[in-house]
Amino acid sequence: MAGLQQTNSEMILLSWVRQLTRNYPQVNVTNFTTSWSDGLAFNALLHSHRPDLFDWNAVASQQSPVQRLDHAFNIARQHLGIEKLLDPEDVATACPDKKSILMYVTSLFQVLPQQVTMEAIREVEMLPRHSRVTREEHIEVHQQHFSQEVSFSFLLSSCCSEVVVSLPT
Repeated sequence: MAGLQQTNSEMILLSWVRQLTRNYPQVNVTNFTTSWSDGLAFNALLHSHRPDLFDWNAVASQQSPVQRLDHAFNIARQHLGIEKLLDPEDVATACPDKKSILMYVTSLFQVLPQQVTMEAIREVEMLPRHSRVTREEHIEVHQQHFSQEVSFSFLLSSCCSEVVVSLPT
């Protein structure tokens, strides 16, 4: 039951984010990991609530991911009272930590308008679901038939990414 509640909470939070960032074509939030690494989603959430605080186009087009993340975290601290709980360098990675992103987005949810439409929730329900991987990394060893290589596939827990490393035997 707790897992179901968490899933529903994440779905509502994701629906809320997508609803607020809908008018930002550069932003497409589909998860609580990779969708946040470029800093655009955080800035779009803030700009959708307070467009008077900064020029969206300047932030979106002229800054690096770390600069955009730093900008969003500073704006949230200065104008919304949300502590800088994340380091931009930790988020601007190929696979940011899901729990950290969820914690910060929940902090934003608590201070920004929270109306979520049923349409936004239905939209999230229609997003493709990626296979869920537990915290432990799953290792698959494949012996290739035509060579003497062994490849290891690591499915990373928070992003479900696959990295293949080939080692000579």
